[in-house]
Amino acid sequence: MSIRAVLFDLYGTLIHIETDESQGEIYWALSRYLSYHRIHIGADALRERYFDLAKQQKKHSPETYPEMDARGVWREILRSGAKHFRPEAVASEGEERMHAVEKRRERLAKELVRLHRALSRRMIERYPGAKELLQSISGEFQLAIVSDAQRDFAKPEMRMTKIRKYFAVKTISSDYGYRKPDPRLFTQTCAQLGVQPQESIYVGNDMYRDVYGAQQAGLKTILVWSDQGRKDYRDQRADYDARDLYQALEGIRFLAERC
Repeated sequence: MSIRAVLFDLYGTLIHIETDESQGEIYWALSRYLSYHRIHIGADALRERYFDLAKQQKKHSPETYPEMDARGVWREILRSGAKHFRPEAVASEGEERMHAVEKRRERLAKELVRLHRALSRRMIERYPGAKELLQSISGEFQLAIVSDAQRDFAKPEMRMTKIRKYFAVKTISSDYGYRKPDPRLFTQTCAQLGVQPQESIYVGNDMYRDVYGAQQAGLKTILVWSDQGRKDYRDQRADYDARDLYQALEGIRFLAERC
């Protein structure tokens, strides 16, 4: 069976990013921003509230590998912080008014996801060879992203690093409520591309989430030895090891020729 599609992990594989959500300065800035929306909460309390809500989301999830919903976290912070972000508080004014409140809350929650990400981000750039790799194979294979991330910042960061246009399908874990190594993320992406998992290669930087997950779904795998990600899991092995994305291109050619 020939290879028809190549799927990629995003962070640690194509995009080199460093973030730190624990920094107090992040919540100091967010606390002051929220005050413009009539929500008054100190930086320490905001940080504690954010991480507690994220923890509770995962705790109550029925999934084996639960993914948080960052927009949902901020939605709840807004809802509990001021009555003008609670649609039920204006129920007596009619459905149109309730819808307007809900829409305003959703719009601000989305922006808070991005602001939180921007404040926590220390650097972002493409790994060397990422664009060259994608340009080389984009006309030959169907391409897709399968990433553990939040859609509200993943898509803009793909655009920022100028790789978004190469991918017909972008599977982001926050849309599903579960994350890698859940094999459904891989099989659903293949289905959207109209290919079988056995006709696909997955390129990632983590032996557990990427290689193990993709192989559970039936894909061939390439492990990129970037500076991020876990490089061992039990006796798991990738079908091809690449020291960088230039060698990952060689791996794609090698695996495609073998099939």
